[in-house]
Amino acid sequence: MPLESEAPAWARELALAYESGAHGQFVLYGNVGDRFPLKGRLVGLTAYLDSQLLSGFALVFLYDPGNGLTVVRASEAFQQWPGAQLVGAATREPRAAVELISRYLRFRANLSAMGRGEVEPIACILRGADQILPGNRQGDFETASLASLVRDWAAEPPFTDIPFASVLIADNLNDLHPQVAANPRVSKVRVPLPDAATLERALAQLRIDHPRAFAEQDAAETASLLTGVSISALNSLIRIREHEGRALSAADWIATKKQMVEGDSSGLVEFIESKKTLDDYHAQEALKVWLRQDMALWRASDLRALPMGYIFCGPVGTGKTYLVECLAGEAGVPVVKLKNFRDRWVGSSEGNLEKIFRLIRALGRCIVFVDEADQTLGKRDSGSGDSGLSGRLYSMIAQEMSDGSNRGRLMWILASSRPDLIEVDLKRPGRIDVKIPLLPTTTHAESAGLLNALLKRLDIAPGVEAMQVLPLPVLLTPGAAEALAVKVYRQVRTAGVTPIEALGSCLQGYQPPVAPDVLEQQMRIAIREATDMHFVPESLRHYALGGGLP
Repeated sequence: MPLESEAPAWARELALAYESGAHGQFVLYGNVGDRFPLKGRLVGLTAYLDSQLLSGFALVFLYDPGNGLTVVRASEAFQQWPGAQLVGAATREPRAAVELISRYLRFRANLSAMGRGEVEPIACILRGADQILPGNRQGDFETASLASLVRDWAAEPPFTDIPFASVLIADNLNDLHPQVAANPRVSKVRVPLPDAATLERALAQLRIDHPRAFAEQDAAETASLLTGVSISALNSLIRIREHEGRALSAADWIATKKQMVEGDSSGLVEFIESKKTLDDYHAQEALKVWLRQDMALWRASDLRALPMGYIFCGPVGTGKTYLVECLAGEAGVPVVKLKNFRDRWVGSSEGNLEKIFRLIRALGRCIVFVDEADQTLGKRDSGSGDSGLSGRLYSMIAQEMSDGSNRGRLMWILASSRPDLIEVDLKRPGRIDVKIPLLPTTTHAESAGLLNALLKRLDIAPGVEAMQVLPLPVLLTPGAAEALAVKVYRQVRTAGVTPIEALGSCLQGYQPPVAPDVLEQQMRIAIREATDMHFVPESLRHYALGGGLP
């Protein structure tokens, strides 16, 4: 398997496994629908495999559900075999194609056993293997029978006795039949999204092919900005700009990255580039000091004291999502917010989660944000109501969160008003190291400071001192304060009164948006989850002492 010097790591992994004799069957999954730089061209995966890994094979079969069985490269021995004439219409169905390939392999192995010539190296590529051998049809006899035939290529003589390599291509490993996907004799090779070096090679070629789409800019810096983007999406964008005659500037790359990443992920994530910092977040100083210290360690690449993840917990309306955006801006990294990846089709939810993991691994440094984590992350044992789906998703997420190689590369942030409902294993150190309660105001001065900050954004801030003469509520959350600020602004603009007069009017008969007993219960839960009491105001620490173990 000859490889060019700049071949990606996944190709080297495959070549090593075959040349060492460790494996003869491979499942390529992940970013398999992308383009790959090859000798001044951008080619699909099949062409890349044929040129880089299978060029030394005398006979190469290719099967895909649309075109049936074809021969990419035919040897003289195969052309003389009587069954060669069946390639075409007679082998459009997957079982007929697999059986014909198996018959020829046995034929060549038998000739070799009788001393009638060496067996030429033979390879087979199955595109769309997850459609041919879908994991959601495990009880179907025909599918199981076909999976058994393909599995035999990896583990049974004579297939293992001759120079034969089979490559199965699937978008997601979880979508493939477990007889193949879970076979220990099969090498599973993940094709990642392109790294910065691969993107730089692709951009160099695209600049030659479409010069009008490029402005003068540093290629390495541009490639670094675009990590997490597929070459196919990049190619489409550059072709459009070439046709329009508009060059892409550095600002354009940043603006279009969000669109390309969300498009490639099929809407499973929301990509957020934040310009806010912790200066924009109104909270107790101890919390902001801790977070600033962690972000300074991250920027300095001093990772030994950096947490793997956080939980932001607290009553509804305490600004958990807003704090994530401020934290991302402080660190200078993007936020990937998980959207609803659950699907009603068997295996689809696991496949969606694979796509998300593939994206965040490629982005470089980023924050992975899971809102309403108590609902999203699943349970270790959810009973039989969802056929084990919640448990499988839980297992996948737990494994990804505990991967030590992610420390300093990505940071998990969970947000929940009910952190007690999140599985204990997901909250353990090594997955979530810091649990921070976000709490409402505890004094009139804090309420005045929060309201003044929000009114300042509306250009009607009267000042903290002026507001302290009013009966401001305590236990005021940022959400409740924002609603009150908007109401004040409305009165200023419609009634022609001063901000202080409007605020006094709005406070008459004021009702908090969350019932006090609900607010108190959520505060109690958040405080008991806290990893450090420095995050909790002195006046609220008594909530941590109520019942249970100290």
